[in-house]
Amino acid sequence: MPARIGVFVPQGWRMDLVAIDDPIEQYEWMTRFGVEAERLGYDSIWIYDHFHNVPKPELETNFECWISTAALARDTSTIRIGQMVTCNNYRQPSLLAKMASTVDVLSHGRLDFGIGAGWYKEEFEAYGYPFLDGPERLKMLEEALQIIKAMWTEPYATFEGKYYQVRGAINEPKGVQKPHPPIWVGGSGEKVTLKLVAKYGDACNISIGPNPDDYHQKYEALKQHCDNLGRDYDSIIKSAHVFMTLLEPGQDPVKATEYWRNLRNRTMEEYRKQTFVGTPQETIGWLNDLVAAGTDYIILYFYNDLTKLDTLQLFAQEVLPAFR
Repeated sequence: MPARIGVFVPQGWRMDLVAIDDPIEQYEWMTRFGVEAERLGYDSIWIYDHFHNVPKPELETNFECWISTAALARDTSTIRIGQMVTCNNYRQPSLLAKMASTVDVLSHGRLDFGIGAGWYKEEFEAYGYPFLDGPERLKMLEEALQIIKAMWTEPYATFEGKYYQVRGAINEPKGVQKPHPPIWVGGSGEKVTLKLVAKYGDACNISIGPNPDDYHQKYEALKQHCDNLGRDYDSIIKSAHVFMTLLEPGQDPVKATEYWRNLRNRTMEEYRKQTFVGTPQETIGWLNDLVAAGTDYIILYFYNDLTKLDTLQLFAQEVLPAFR
């Protein structure tokens, strides 16, 4: 079945650049990975918006999201570029809207704008951001979405909210894409987050493991919000952010996943609950099940050695054609 497929570039957040010592070479590798994804025919490249590594903070490289987005936009020429997803509380929404519209221009209209409420408490506190409870962060996100849309569509943006206020803010240029860059709202909360998608988003992004049935349930919740609000459900991109270890035929899955399992202290059984492990043919079957569940955009993070291009190339050669 047809589906669009994007891929994360190694940026350091998931400890995927530690084998490269020089930070200049680390960035150059990140951009070479993005350029190769473009050459191979992936639809998009993505990066995370985080400051500290996972699964625990380390004194290791983790490139900042929006500066990296801008740099990748100039290092590539045709592939779309997005964040999965920008943490709303790390930047004022008016400033974020200005940054994003600038990137949309310098990328010649290739920006996918991802945003969410954030969750990494340790990171918030380390950088001096208040970590409010989940419901309050979601209320802030809703106000931010309204401001960002106003900054992108109105001559003078004005908004008076509980958390944010803008009063006649000018944002020129507003970006290349019309009516504005696509807004991808990240999160799987059925009561609030998916309702925000229905109200303000052009795409949802859900990451809840490898089970296709779980995604179907979330899409049904989104559809109900769309029906309640009079929104066309089919106008919203349904995307899944999924993790996988791609195996070469005959490769030992235990050995192939060893680095990532040890990093998180997981058994193979625990690892498979969060990550799909399979050969290209097995991957095609799994991704087809995701598409059958309602997913029309799949965004992959490869738990493989991302200091090589082998996995990116193998997937493009053996799996990508099945979705074109």
